[in-house]
Amino acid sequence: MPVQLTEAAARHVQKMLDKRGSGLGLRLGTRVSGCTGFAYVVDYADALQDGDAVFESFGVKVIVDPKSLGNLDGTVVDYQKTNAINSGFEFNNPNIADTCGCGESFSVRNTG
Repeated sequence: MPVQLTEAAARHVQKMLDKRGSGLGLRLGTRVSGCTGFAYVVDYADALQDGDAVFESFGVKVIVDPKSLGNLDGTVVDYQKTNAINSGFEFNNPNIADTCGCGESFSVRNTG
């Protein structure tokens, strides 16, 4: 399944790439962290690495490394601006089995 951006997330990413002046798209990954296992890693993608999966939503590329793909398969990334101070990405990840109390980390279902 693809990793997708909502229209709002794609607009935000494109705006940030335009402001930055360079970049292929959004690099999305996971890293070992927190009390439940993984945390999201979000960065600019300036180059493709061996094995990267590339998805496109509303004209914006999302690049996922092969180690993270199983944790992110089918994820939809949204961008929410709740007020003048608070905004950020929200992840609708169908692979999540549990999250920590603070919401900073998550575990995934065993797909093997």
